[in-house]
Amino acid sequence: MKQFDSIICIAQTSWKGDFQKAVVQLMTELSVNHRILFVDYLYTIKDLAQGMAGRPDIPVRKIMHLNNPLSKITTEHGGELYVWSPPVMMPINWLAARTHDQLLSWNTDRLVNGVRDVMRRLNMHRPLVINAFNPVVGLPLLGKLNECATIYYCFDEITTAGDWMSRHGQRYEDAYLRRVDAVIATSETLRQDKSAQQPNTFCVKNGANFDLFNQTRQLAQKQPPVTPVVGYLGTADNRVNIDIMEHCARTMPDVNFEFIGEVPEPKLTERLGGFSNVTFIPPRQPEELPPLLARLSVGIIPFVCNKHTYTIYPLKINEYLAAGLPVVSTPFSILDDFAGIIELADTPEAFAQAIRRALADNDSQRMQERVDTAQANSWERRAREFEAVIQQVPKAWRQEQPA
Repeated sequence: MKQFDSIICIAQTSWKGDFQKAVVQLMTELSVNHRILFVDYLYTIKDLAQGMAGRPDIPVRKIMHLNNPLSKITTEHGGELYVWSPPVMMPINWLAARTHDQLLSWNTDRLVNGVRDVMRRLNMHRPLVINAFNPVVGLPLLGKLNECATIYYCFDEITTAGDWMSRHGQRYEDAYLRRVDAVIATSETLRQDKSAQQPNTFCVKNGANFDLFNQTRQLAQKQPPVTPVVGYLGTADNRVNIDIMEHCARTMPDVNFEFIGEVPEPKLTERLGGFSNVTFIPPRQPEELPPLLARLSVGIIPFVCNKHTYTIYPLKINEYLAAGLPVVSTPFSILDDFAGIIELADTPEAFAQAIRRALADNDSQRMQERVDTAQANSWERRAREFEAVIQQVPKAWRQEQPA
């Protein structure tokens, strides 16, 4: 029997965006059986200034609470959840530890007061807190929301997460891991790492919005690609192996390469922008992706192999497979789940050869195997795995005693 009347998710990401987010997908699925309050991204005064200066992705009116900061969302599965935009916070990530910690108390008090007010309005009294990769906020928040338990949802290696988190993140995560009731990691390598400090650590891997990305297959059947197009979906940052991509673009002039998403790594555009067969497509809303993927013949994950990427279980692998696409990847992490389904290659030459094989891998049975693999990894199934972990946390779920 569950010991909570609601789930409050404290995230390190916004609800809306130009790409699929694991925590958003999970909360959407969990909303079928639970009341959910999603605490949106904690915008700062710096963000507000940038928004007022014209940055389009910052919702100025909402974070100033000129619009109602609490939104009710009805999901396609019939669930309901609430998304709340917190008040503006102080920007403190760049500060030295002592000053950072002092101002964090101010931010935390501001956040707690706001969340408690929303809890009263929504008649939420005894929540389960799920902290999605935000231990800096999570640690001082412990015990302040009358929560029955706290689960830390860890989907990245915090020491390599960039200045926005790694500057203070590791010392907060180390303490947080010891005090939460359980940890759910998105890869086996992350699970192994975090379990050294928190024995109640479980692995629930990333999934795919199967129904959305499987639309690609129907669109492609109506209008099959004429020219071979190899695509990369998602943020093209310093994880991408530029040497591999440059070699492929140069030695495969008959193949077009498309990067769909943000490109924050300038070296990518510098080294690949001069090739006529390389195109960079700006980010799109998730529902706009199927027509773009329908043009592809192969999906790629050309990540470098290092400590950071070793902890990753990429969202895009199941999204490609749901679309029926052959996948070529570097062996950047433990990808045993996809043995015999995807191609692995670790050098520029081998990667180009693997793409050639993948372009010819269009047998209908092979395509169905890819789709079946993605369906087995849908977010619906991942949510069931997530819920099974919740039921193993004694403070969150009391086991029924046999009569």
